[in-house]
Amino acid sequence: MIRSRPRPAARYGAAFAAAVMVLTGCSSGAPGPRDTSAVGASGSAPSPDPLTWSACGKNLECATIKVPQEYTEPDGAQIPLALMRHRATDPGNRIGSLVFNPGGPGVPATEALRNLPKTAGTPGIFSPAVLARFDIIAMDPRGVGGSQAVRCLTDEQRADAAETAFDPAVPGGKPLPRLLTDAAAFTDGCVEHQSKGFLASLSTDNVARDIDRVRAALGEDRITYYGLSYGTVVGPMYATLFPHRVRQMVLDAPVDTNQWFGDSLPLQHDVALASERTLNAWFETCRTEGTAVCPFGAGDPQAAFDALIDRLEAKPLRIAPVKGVTPGGRLDGAMALEATRALAGDQNTWPLLTSALLAAQDGNGAPLYTLWSSVTVSPFPVPTAMFETHTAVRCADWRTPTGIAAHKAAARKAVTEARRVGTRAAYSTLNCARWPAPNKDRVTKPLTGAGAPPALVVAGRLDPVTPHHWAETMTRTLDSAVLLTREGVGHGSYGTNSCVDSAVDAALIHGTHPADGTVCKTDKPATTRPLVFADR
Repeated sequence: MIRSRPRPAARYGAAFAAAVMVLTGCSSGAPGPRDTSAVGASGSAPSPDPLTWSACGKNLECATIKVPQEYTEPDGAQIPLALMRHRATDPGNRIGSLVFNPGGPGVPATEALRNLPKTAGTPGIFSPAVLARFDIIAMDPRGVGGSQAVRCLTDEQRADAAETAFDPAVPGGKPLPRLLTDAAAFTDGCVEHQSKGFLASLSTDNVARDIDRVRAALGEDRITYYGLSYGTVVGPMYATLFPHRVRQMVLDAPVDTNQWFGDSLPLQHDVALASERTLNAWFETCRTEGTAVCPFGAGDPQAAFDALIDRLEAKPLRIAPVKGVTPGGRLDGAMALEATRALAGDQNTWPLLTSALLAAQDGNGAPLYTLWSSVTVSPFPVPTAMFETHTAVRCADWRTPTGIAAHKAAARKAVTEARRVGTRAAYSTLNCARWPAPNKDRVTKPLTGAGAPPALVVAGRLDPVTPHHWAETMTRTLDSAVLLTREGVGHGSYGTNSCVDSAVDAALIHGTHPADGTVCKTDKPATTRPLVFADR
């Protein structure tokens, strides 16, 4: 088992006291959400001007569009949004524009589009057939990337957060008073760097309205849409607010939108369980394949993993700097746990995980440390700039309890039912519990997409972030949808599985769908065989 090690007592000061006041209900709570879906159409805002594109890469063009910060005040403050377009490679057979959202929330779509040629074989990669027939449109959502990315921490605070030692045996990684102090510093920093009005405007319904402004500026009557992960919240919102503007829609690794706009604690618990399942799948596969294939743990990988985490937490490994790869540092148990959680969530990286664990077991922590430092988006807190935008969007949408008792109960449940990953999930919504810019007019009605064409919903059987039952719920919630399941472990299916690729291409290009409930097998069986065997 993972054990806690003693820590010196700490003084937490005024920030902790303020946080307790908020989270125990001693301050006024945010007003309850209202159904304001009638504000869905952006027709009250003046028609956008045509976009002015300029070359910004191979077959890429960039532009900026200004949209209302609040659509209820179309003549008020405006927000500039960054756009990028990949022109159809077969313009003579061009169908139209395909808008995509790669998820997060917080992943800049323009960056994802620019990196498409470098990321073959990863989720969300468009096939040559789709690239031929569509202009691919990337819009950085408000508060993300080139669209006034949210900032809540200074460079110094961010560096301090990255250097902070977390205890993998403690829910949330730190004593609760310190977590509350951190939450107070984070949320106070958010309103120091941008207005409360801007933060409150980052909701998904406004992102959907922004997409419709982009559609109008493109001169398109209807758009095709592909969304991955959080992008599957944006898509149904758009289809609900603007059903007659949808040509076709594919939703990959879907979120349960009913949970997304509800209490965030059960949602995060589902994520913790999903991540724990994929880690257990790696353990089970390693054990089943046997020591000749997976030597880590000599037949008991779970016990070996727990022992390794304990050892690294008690005595972290020093990591020498490698020019162009890592500045060096130290690998402790919490870092190793997070890197393992991320790698276990994709069966394609299982050999890499086995290799990295074997290396750490032999005293070489560089592989796990490098992998840990590459994690930029996580459903749980990670000390990166992207986490700031990630949090801001979620807090604008979520309805998070403000009382600390609910968070304590959720933390106890998480560490009980997700024995290893639960400590990562515990208290992961504290920032939203004391969010300083409540969204008073967010859309709360079910996202049914009534009136839009049938959507293709694609889900992995073992997804570490969006469990399969969320896809089943989404398929029932949408007025018309078809569910396609990919067997195997991984978050996102299009671009990673030939069966899924064919079905998604057919949906996007021709509007044809497989039979509801169709299952795609994995292209190759999962294995934990390490990439390289070293003499041991």
